[in-house]
Amino acid sequence: MLIPSAARFRLLLPLLAQHWVPLLAGACCTVAYVGTFPFLAQLAGDLISTIGGERFQEALRIIALAMAVFLAQKLAQYGQDILLAGPSLRVTQALRQAVFARLQRLALPSLEKLSSGDLAYRLTEDADRVGEVIYQTIHDSTPSTLQLVVVLGYMAWLDGPLTASIVVLAPALALLVGWFGRKVRQAEERSQGQVSELAALLAEAIGGLRLVRAFASEGWLQQRFARQVDGHRRARFRALELVAVGTAVVGSLETLGILTILLLGAWRIHTGSLTAEQFSSYGAALLMIIDPISSLTDNFNEFQQGQASLRRLRALEQEPLELPDPPQPLTLGKVRGELCFENVHFSHTPTQPLFRDLTLRVQPGQLVALVGASGAGKSTLFSLLLRFNIPQQGRILLDGKDLCQVRAAELRRQVALVPQDALLFSGTVAETIDFGRGHDPTAIRRAAQLANAEAFILAMGGYGARIEERTTNLSGGQRQRLAIARAVVGDPAVLLLDEATSALDAETEAAVQEGLRRAMAGRTVLVIAHRLATVQGADQILVLERGAVVEQGSHRQLLSQAGRYEELCRQQLIHATQAVPGQGDEGW
Repeated sequence: MLIPSAARFRLLLPLLAQHWVPLLAGACCTVAYVGTFPFLAQLAGDLISTIGGERFQEALRIIALAMAVFLAQKLAQYGQDILLAGPSLRVTQALRQAVFARLQRLALPSLEKLSSGDLAYRLTEDADRVGEVIYQTIHDSTPSTLQLVVVLGYMAWLDGPLTASIVVLAPALALLVGWFGRKVRQAEERSQGQVSELAALLAEAIGGLRLVRAFASEGWLQQRFARQVDGHRRARFRALELVAVGTAVVGSLETLGILTILLLGAWRIHTGSLTAEQFSSYGAALLMIIDPISSLTDNFNEFQQGQASLRRLRALEQEPLELPDPPQPLTLGKVRGELCFENVHFSHTPTQPLFRDLTLRVQPGQLVALVGASGAGKSTLFSLLLRFNIPQQGRILLDGKDLCQVRAAELRRQVALVPQDALLFSGTVAETIDFGRGHDPTAIRRAAQLANAEAFILAMGGYGARIEERTTNLSGGQRQRLAIARAVVGDPAVLLLDEATSALDAETEAAVQEGLRRAMAGRTVLVIAHRLATVQGADQILVLERGAVVEQGSHRQLLSQAGRYEELCRQQLIHATQAVPGQGDEGW
């Protein structure tokens, strides 16, 4: 659970200040909008004095003038709503993109402890709520406060003691009209359907951030996310524009009703049915303060919800980030694929060290299998090679260069991962293989051929065929072969295989194994294996226990030692008389 920070909305002022031109224009519209209220109240009082006698034509003139002022007021209100909607939505967009960018840079141990559903909610609902508060504050709460101050000042000028009593009674009157504000907000809920599309991308992205980082595709994913967020912003703007029009229309009907009543009252007084004393400009002013009081009451509750949402978004700033690239990074150049672990110490927690003084060397082009029980450190070793984690002591070298002194993106172009769970993003086949790294079609096709995937790709309709969300139109073997193609498209020197065929049936596994054989040719390969029959032909087999290499050698060498590896083979019914892979069996 994230720890709330002490975030305040004032921290968003620099983002708002970037849009000072529409804010200034919107403020001018707000001043014009609020400034019409005393004028309308004065016209209402003037109208009262014209009612009766022979002044019916004067009453019509005042009503016509009031209507003109009212129309000017609604135009100013519409301009205020539209001009101020853009900055508030752009601040929400900027905040959401900034949080997502930080999410991609979080240290993986911190990221993995967070709930993906909770993170998706923060980036959708919480960000929207913060945007709503910003919008309500600058387009509703501020004008309502100004309107309240201006109209109450006018009322106090008319009658101070009576105004004092109105200040006490006004909140009770506001409760009677509070339901109208809820009706207006219902229109804004129509845009929430757009959030579901954004949430779908977030579910994909958050679940695949480890994979994105492994292929150094953060920029591509950020751009894709930015496009989705921009679409969401435009949908929200259309909804707010509708609300602005609806507010103006409903307000027009309300005011038209009041003016109609005044006109009918003037006519009835003209005919002798009513007296002019029943009318008062003070009553007109009273009507003008009910709506702002109701708005301020509703907006206060929304502000409290928005404050909590902003704290939840800002809480991500408390989480540690991935180790930054060194200020003067080393360049890998052409990589042969030699890996060295020199006295590596690593622990996830200070009290539970995993690797102690780990030292090993992998020659270029070797196939090295990592075996051992769950928790022995196999996956952590991969994380160290990809620089997801950093050793507390010692060094990890690639061709003699410390991984901590190399840019992460350059490292991850040379060390590629084929995960056990072949997570693929929706899009075309070519986009899936390229993964935002800008490879040309020739390289993409060559990678597909290496992965033994081109046949089924062409059967699907070619490299432009779309992969559906959650890859529902692909089999497990097809997903795995696309994952292999994605790994080798940049011609990496080192390939990391995380039990790449463990969940496949025999026929499908054969196709994937063929793709793996082609992909591994000429590369240094490290493979995590639980099924020992698949790695008997490895150049080296490392048996890990509690972060230490307890046995090391070829399949036959380790069997002859009658140690931990021989025990694991016996448990899986593997005997020394079985064929070595490469001589007719299904292994590598």
